[in-house]
Amino acid sequence: MRPRKIKTGIYCVGAIDWDRRLFDALIPLPDGTSYNSYLIKGKEKTALVDTVDPTMTGVLLDNLDSLGIKKLDYLISNHAEPDHSGSIPPVLAKYPEARLVCSKLCRGLLIDRWMVPEEKFQTVEDKATLPLGGRTLEFISTPWVHWPETMSTYLREEKILFSCDFFGSHVATTDMYAGDQPYVYEAAKRYYAEIMMPYRKTIEKNLEKIKDFAVTIIAPSHGPLYDRPELIVDAYRSWVSDKPRNTVVIPYTSMHGSTRRMVAYLLDALVKKGVTVQQFDLAVTDIGKLAIALVDAATIVVGTPTVLAGPHPNVVEAAFLANALRPKLRFASIIGSYGWGGRTVEIISGMIPNLKVEVLDPVLCKGFPKEADFLALDKLAEKIAKKHRENGFA
Repeated sequence: MRPRKIKTGIYCVGAIDWDRRLFDALIPLPDGTSYNSYLIKGKEKTALVDTVDPTMTGVLLDNLDSLGIKKLDYLISNHAEPDHSGSIPPVLAKYPEARLVCSKLCRGLLIDRWMVPEEKFQTVEDKATLPLGGRTLEFISTPWVHWPETMSTYLREEKILFSCDFFGSHVATTDMYAGDQPYVYEAAKRYYAEIMMPYRKTIEKNLEKIKDFAVTIIAPSHGPLYDRPELIVDAYRSWVSDKPRNTVVIPYTSMHGSTRRMVAYLLDALVKKGVTVQQFDLAVTDIGKLAIALVDAATIVVGTPTVLAGPHPNVVEAAFLANALRPKLRFASIIGSYGWGGRTVEIISGMIPNLKVEVLDPVLCKGFPKEADFLALDKLAEKIAKKHRENGFA
């Protein structure tokens, strides 16, 4: 993708990665991604905000060449993660006069990762400004979205917030602006769920920090820009809020059909009581979809057979994921089957210390579920529905 003009003298110069399907050897990218980099020309100085993944360095340098950039005064690094900082060394090699502007903590990370010489740096504090001539950059410390050193860069005159990973989305698209496209909203929620949700309390504070800035465009480092910033800001406020919805998430694995039958029965019982249910077969589930479901859910019910006296490995992974993501769940339970015994409940319960949940009575059956087991599932469904009603979950 060639450079795209945002406003006079302000350009998108990053790269679209249409074919990438995995991030951090962990996160699925069903829609690809982008690495957004922004060029800002002032009357006196020129700044580049963030770079691109090392695999796309050539695209960035070609875009700068196509705009006739012979001199770069400042290279702003909002965040040290390699998908944004990975092209810093070649950019500095091409523009040796450029100063590398970042937070103090980011400086150390960039030295450790890219061995950038110390004399190249110009560190800035929260609310520091950098004049370009007719244009002014202001730096906003936004830590833990999602690394500790992260900052955002605000262009005062045009009211553009270059937010780095904050408000990002992993999606490859030729659309420069998100508009109200549903696919962008889902991609942004997936991004929040997989990457930002563990830090939702800190993100809530950062949302408060930026609310006093007049913003007409949010320009993140992944995905399209927002020329209607309130859409993504309001979404984030909903996602970080403490109040979940009247939703139960059931991730499960079944080897011989017993657990699957229990899941199907519990789902029907919950739906009859007015509870929304999202079911995920962990043998085939995209973990990103599961993460999205956890953003708003009030309850998680894990379904598992017993394997070597404990939960199935797929369920272990799901429990680890839920514990790491720290969603706003209020309740949890376990259902499943066993042949002759095991420690499934103890093991799963011990894996979720980060979830501040009330654990409801588990339902484990021996062999295939029988009438007494279905009655126990009815009681579990009634208890969940009652808990949701009592807490006013909509």
